[in-house]
Amino acid sequence: MEISLASYNIHGCVGSDGRYARERTLEVLRELDADVIALQEVETKRGGLDLLSFLAEGTGTTALAGPTLMLAEGHFGNALLTRFPVVSVERVDLTYHGREPRAALGADLDCGGVKLRAVATHLGLGPRERRFQVRRLLRLFRTPRDWPAVLMGDLNEWLLWGRPLRWLHAYFDRSPALATFPARLPLFALDRILVHPHGGLANVTVHTSRAARTASDHLPLKAQLHFAAAQ
Repeated sequence: MEISLASYNIHGCVGSDGRYARERTLEVLRELDADVIALQEVETKRGGLDLLSFLAEGTGTTALAGPTLMLAEGHFGNALLTRFPVVSVERVDLTYHGREPRAALGADLDCGGVKLRAVATHLGLGPRERRFQVRRLLRLFRTPRDWPAVLMGDLNEWLLWGRPLRWLHAYFDRSPALATFPARLPLFALDRILVHPHGGLANVTVHTSRAARTASDHLPLKAQLHFAAAQ
């Protein structure tokens, strides 16, 4: 079985040109045409519009919200869009001592009789903060060994040899470090798609359409996940 995955920090639908344009973000999501999409920096409401519902309806997916900031005018944080039935949802607080609130959003999806654990996250800017967050994040993957699992998000890890990535690679298959930030001239591999078990991840690419280069300060990542279908 093959599942298409994507991870995208949408920057609140504010593009690299400084303009807010939710339709442009939706255009990029439609171009990705992925079965499961992890989103970061999602404003659930802006100008009276439920943004997450707008994106879900526009892509024909189910939306799951994982807010990190709960504000009167609307929430802000992570989200998952999926074409598969949702079995269960789990949200884990990753906030580190006095820093900006962070979290992970996990969901078990029924992919044709096979369960997939999909987790979206956005890690912090400090090295100690990320080390704390990765240790806590790995608790979300205590699933039966035959379950495929995927971690997608903006890991904010600038050092490819840093401890957070080494800890993640002890569980997940290694994936290419592809530059996604900044969108107009990508230099840093901040966004990742990591898969368990090893050998299931293929065709990891950066989506570089004209819309993607202006819709956010990050470019989206896309990948294919292969695993045995249910008998």
